[in-house]
Amino acid sequence: MEELEMCCCRVISAVGTARSCYVEAIHKAKEGDYAGAEQLIEEGQNCFIEGHDAHLQLFEKQGEGELPFNMLVLHAEDQLMSAEAFGILAREFISVYQNIGK
Repeated sequence: MEELEMCCCRVISAVGTARSCYVEAIHKAKEGDYAGAEQLIEEGQNCFIEGHDAHLQLFEKQGEGELPFNMLVLHAEDQLMSAEAFGILAREFISVYQNIGK
């Protein structure tokens, strides 16, 4: 069970960092710092990919029957989807701020 918990924590930690980067990117764009916003989006995307890869490891282990399903897995998946939505919205907000700034 320890392996499952560690993998879930890797997902949650990575996508939580990604989500924070996305929110901070929106704030940078609001201030007119579009280069800083883009840098944070890229950093967030890298963290998201790290979390997504850890999530894939969860699926592989569950598919092999090695690890049972539990609520921590569900929470990790929820955080993954939430971070993905934040990334999409952050890109849209940045675009809006850029258009307003023109």
